[in-house]
Amino acid sequence: MAKAILGHIGGPDPRLLSEVARLRRRVVELQSEVDRLTAQNQALLPDSIGGSLADEIITLDAQLPERSAPALA
Repeated sequence: MAKAILGHIGGPDPRLLSEVARLRRRVVELQSEVDRLTAQNQALLPDSIGGSLADEIITLDAQLPERSAPALA
């Protein structure tokens, strides 16, 4: 039955299969470029910074104004 249905609708479209293969190759190329650029970026960082970007985020502690009283009371 499945063969009859597959034969009826014509099977997989060769253009679609080639497009999927092309897109998969492009994803691999882009991932390798991201890896290369990440390594290049890490090499450019000073040794004192190094590490992951999540560890390098600097936070500024600012005093928040009291919100319990209106400003113009």
